[in-house]
Amino acid sequence: MDEILPAGAPRPRIAVFAGPTATILNTPDLITSNKARARHGLPLYPARFDDLRAQRLAAPVTVYIEAFSAHPLEQDAAHLYAAPDGWLDQDGTFHTEQPAGDAKPVHVVELHPDDGLYPLPYMARQADGSAWEETTATPYAPPESARQTFYPDAGRLYEEIERFGLADHGNPAALWSIADFDFFRAAPSGGYTTDGSERLGQDFFSYYPYHLQSEPGLTNLAQATNHVQAVLDGGDFTGLQWLEGSPTVEETLYWLGLVIDTKVPIVGHAAQRRHQSLSADGDRNVVDGVKYIASGVALNEQGEDRVGACVIVDELVYAARDVTKVDARPGGYEVTGGHGGIVADMGGYGPPQLTYLPTRRHTHCSDLRLTELPKQVTGVAGALETGVSLVDVTTKDADGLVPDAMPQVTITKYGRYAASRLGADNLPSADDEVEILARISANLAAAPLAGFVCEGMSPFAMADPAKNAALSVASFAGMPVVRVGRGNTGGMAYKTDPTYISGNNLTATKARVLLLAALLKLGALPPARDPFNPTWDERAATEQAVARYQALFDTH
Repeated sequence: MDEILPAGAPRPRIAVFAGPTATILNTPDLITSNKARARHGLPLYPARFDDLRAQRLAAPVTVYIEAFSAHPLEQDAAHLYAAPDGWLDQDGTFHTEQPAGDAKPVHVVELHPDDGLYPLPYMARQADGSAWEETTATPYAPPESARQTFYPDAGRLYEEIERFGLADHGNPAALWSIADFDFFRAAPSGGYTTDGSERLGQDFFSYYPYHLQSEPGLTNLAQATNHVQAVLDGGDFTGLQWLEGSPTVEETLYWLGLVIDTKVPIVGHAAQRRHQSLSADGDRNVVDGVKYIASGVALNEQGEDRVGACVIVDELVYAARDVTKVDARPGGYEVTGGHGGIVADMGGYGPPQLTYLPTRRHTHCSDLRLTELPKQVTGVAGALETGVSLVDVTTKDADGLVPDAMPQVTITKYGRYAASRLGADNLPSADDEVEILARISANLAAAPLAGFVCEGMSPFAMADPAKNAALSVASFAGMPVVRVGRGNTGGMAYKTDPTYISGNNLTATKARVLLLAALLKLGALPPARDPFNPTWDERAATEQAVARYQALFDTH
């Protein structure tokens, strides 16, 4: 892999962050091997072979390896090989000279603990002496009776890739031969719980065992953002790799590309299958990310990232803004928005090649990067029945984003044939949209920075009259509303009403991410005295404020 480094380039240093629910950091359940079951008189597992798990030797051991056993046709080319180290006779005695009779040629090797990991039978059992049959002591066990399958950071993953991963021509996937790595935990998938310092669902977030699934919240996003920015500010890094679950890695990478102020590449990786499992895809994605960062292909003549945050999977480099997962299999990612998306090809045996450069602002040129966000913006509070007022919201301090001040953005979806009642004026009424009105009231009570994304018709982004009426109440209560097309829309959302933001060709989830960042930049819209019946002057003030939001959506 050394050939991917540009001539004269300094040795790369990459910051690797473990994110939440990351299948790429997840491993199969540790099941007691048949070697252990036979040793302790336990029922054998119905399998021809034992699964071998990466483990460490506790002491040196001498091993005899049968010659010509690495490939079925090695023996066919025996004349090309040096003599073996010796032979084992039928009694298992080692000879340096070939003995008479049937003797097996062998290689002799000394294995040492400091060699690193080796694939070995898993010998552990449960505390009561029974075999481990799954990751929990019993089905549906509580956290205190469950083991974890996710790695707490990416250090072990990268060690195993380098220890066991092979390039196509038989060379090791020698990651450390081309870069140095520092490993960090930002809302990680696994945690240290023995001393009670880390708790599932608060400090780390996993989806397996499935009955113990947990999800990070907005406060965790703020904390992770601050962590990433602090690491990049404090170290001379060449790039950043972020590892997360495949359904959501696109959201986090788009967010990081909007708010992190850095000139180095930010790349994200995921896996559709667990590490170590059959046909696992995550390891190659990691190697490709290292290759992409070390190659310098993402940099302009000034050495600054010109591509923006990317998701690198299946040997393709996607702009984080324009990719989504559509299926749980390798290759299960698609370009969104109908325009562009794949910014580079990993080049197979050759170096990465850019295919186009995104025009949207990102990282060091983003208007939403942390260094450009104000410390305080205006929010809204009150009640629809008694009135909405402006309040000051401190959104940034010396540590970065204030976790408790993160905006609340809700997605609502249009579907035809929605039941609707007519109001007193014989027109559809906002009162029929009880969910939206309830969310507006909840926001006014507890979330001074809030907004909505409406996934409407594709690509027009319009909804039915009742939903439009309810979302209009949100706008005039100070909560910006973004309209996007249905699903993976291929066109641009229409700008039919200047009190709404057009989400261009963003999916609803990406529009939510951008609106989160925009609220931290611009704050709430000016509220009307009566959000159900704004005056023409109040409408004009809202249109003027929405235009500032629209400028961000048109450029990011």
